[in-house]
Amino acid sequence: MDLAIHNLNFTVPGGPDAIGPALLATARAAEEGGASQFTVMDHYFQMDWMAPAEDPMLEGYTTLGYLAGVTESMRLGLLVTGVTYRHPGLLAKIIATLDVLSGGRAMLGIGAAWYEREHVGLGVPFPPLRERFERLEETLQICQQMWSDDDGPYEGRHYQLAETLCRPKTIQQPRPTVLIGGGGERKTLRLVAQYADACNLIAGDDVDEVARKLEILDRHCDDVGRDLGAIERTINRGGDPLNDPDGFLSNMERFAALGVTRVSFGPMGPDPAGDVARVCETVLPRLRDI
Repeated sequence: MDLAIHNLNFTVPGGPDAIGPALLATARAAEEGGASQFTVMDHYFQMDWMAPAEDPMLEGYTTLGYLAGVTESMRLGLLVTGVTYRHPGLLAKIIATLDVLSGGRAMLGIGAAWYEREHVGLGVPFPPLRERFERLEETLQICQQMWSDDDGPYEGRHYQLAETLCRPKTIQQPRPTVLIGGGGERKTLRLVAQYADACNLIAGDDVDEVARKLEILDRHCDDVGRDLGAIERTINRGGDPLNDPDGFLSNMERFAALGVTRVSFGPMGPDPAGDVARVCETVLPRLRDI
């Protein structure tokens, strides 16, 4: 099993001047330690269920552009882009740019968006959930078309593009990795089966719930004629693996038996680079054996 680092906390000692150096050190610790993927959040405000909304939050794709210049091997992405945050044509162009400048390491992580406060706060439209899912499917279709050889128009219910021109083409072919985050059983997992290369589920320690979600994903794959093995299965797990490495690894064995191949760790302390280095040194070698 692989380890991904999900940097979701930009509150570090030293204030704004310290954020860039801390992020650089964390990314380098992750890459040197053997992590296969590095992600950050896509929010305007910090999530107010986790920390005060006023805490620091960086714009996601600007952050990934910076990380592309200071790393060499890790896959880079947002976990996950809210479909409402950027027009899909612009989003496809942003991902293609990141893919070119990172040497083919860009990932589109995307979901239906949920954080109404930041939308209202910055004046960004926040349509009802049903419409957000309709927009999510159209966005996935637009990205696929823009990354293909089809430069023609796109006519959807919510989006109309006269030209889906995107040059330069992505380095990854036929397209960058597409990951859909969330575990909604009727809509999200159906979209995973139809459009995505990877899914990401919030796991905690509930292996049985993840197993149930993956069984539903398998049924959706059967319905659309998708190869079950074509979708990478990944999880986000809260907590620090170093609190109980043996327990963490034992739990990961159960997830791996379900076909999960990557778990994300999010450092939350004042020394994120140190936390990442310790997890990579202590846990990752054993995790790879699972």
